Amino acid sequence: MRYRSLWISDVHLGRTGCQAELLADFLRHHDCERLYLVGDIIDGWKLRQNWYWPQSHANVVREILSKAELGTVVHYITGNHDEFMRRYVDHAMHFGNISIANEAIHHTADGRRLLVLHGDAFDMITRYFRRIAIAGDAAYHGLMRANIAINRVRARFDKPQWSLSAYAKHQVKRAVNFVSAFEDAVARDCRRRGLDGVICGHIHHAEMRKIHGVTYYNCGDWVESCTALAEDMNGRFEILRWNDLQESTTASDKVTPIKQAQRPAKTA
Repeated sequence: MRYRSLWISDVHLGRTGCQAELLADFLRHHDCERLYLVGDIIDGWKLRQNWYWPQSHANVVREILSKAELGTVVHYITGNHDEFMRRYVDHAMHFGNISIANEAIHHTADGRRLLVLHGDAFDMITRYFRRIAIAGDAAYHGLMRANIAINRVRARFDKPQWSLSAYAKHQVKRAVNFVSAFEDAVARDCRRRGLDGVICGHIHHAEMRKIHGVTYYNCGDWVESCTALAEDMNGRFEILRWNDLQESTTASDKVTPIKQAQRPAKTA
């Protein structure tokens, strides 16, 4: 599968819950002209507490570097978990086809301008209450560890992977309200800048819809849902869900995508 652009976020390399094997497999099956890494690719918070870097995590980095060597332009957009990268942004860091920035403007094939950023600046807890954010991250990590055990049992019965943390987020009213407020704030800022849409990550919830007259895209994560955002050569966008794509793979290894697609109208 070849696309004009791909976006992935919230990989959290260095954390035990990272679905590195699935991401490396996804990258091997998908090529693109531009690859956007939309923050929290490396989990610096977790690595500072305990070094964890298995071969599967190194394989993800290798796949990204290989794409850059073959001509893919890679944009690394910093997030809150890889905020240590932000110290290099002012120096206009470029490594061949790889650049580092806090945000970027993407020009789509159909002429729209989209803001690309991680989104943590619109999370008031992460921005102003760092200790609470770190405590919440520890609780989230506990859910992910429990989820590993749950999915081992499900695998024995040939059941697909299931995310306990994602289920909790969708059931708890306060979490649902947080997601809604986050999406609203991001869309309002995009509209204020006079742009056509915004692409972000941070909340681990893939989405694609109109908010306040702009198109809001969230590329999801590679801890719970294993999703990516893709743009084809005509400017058509879709959310790719790799777990679904794997299930639909034929014996000949030809992938038939199960995807959510949309071509939003240009905004005034």
